[in-house]
Amino acid sequence: MRVHHQKEPRQWPYGVFKWVLVWMSVCFFVFTIGPPSRWRLKESPCPKCDCYCSSAEYPTSSLDCGKHDPAMIEEMNKDPLTILSEELRLQKIVANETLEHTKRLVINARNTFSQYKKEAEKCNLGMETCEEERERAEAEVVEERRLTALWENRARAYGWKERRRTSLRS
Repeated sequence: MRVHHQKEPRQWPYGVFKWVLVWMSVCFFVFTIGPPSRWRLKESPCPKCDCYCSSAEYPTSSLDCGKHDPAMIEEMNKDPLTILSEELRLQKIVANETLEHTKRLVINARNTFSQYKKEAEKCNLGMETCEEERERAEAEVVEERRLTALWENRARAYGWKERRRTSLRS
């Protein structure tokens, strides 16, 4: 009698995973340590300077270009406290404009709500009026049927015979 041992599961997915991990590590190492000139960007990520400086006047670099603009010099020489106060002033203006806009929206919402409330009240009043009129008409019909029955009974008591029967009680 042969005893079959259960086969152990294959280890190949673990081996493949290990090789993929090794190759990714090698690629990462080559990318970070390798010569950076191969991966330099074609374009500078910084926006191009819009000033009109000739390289003869300012030969040091294009970064010096904005240093001769009076508005730029004034902005760069401002005290940090002044810059923060300007920022706060601008934020206050924006906050006030937003608050005013919100107030206008709330007023419009209230006006719309008031109009809808008036229309709903008119509708409810109309419904109440219709219901009262229906109840009154129903009471009148009941009274008319009672009077009709009374007059028919009196007429029969005096000998009236109906030749053609009409349906009044439908």
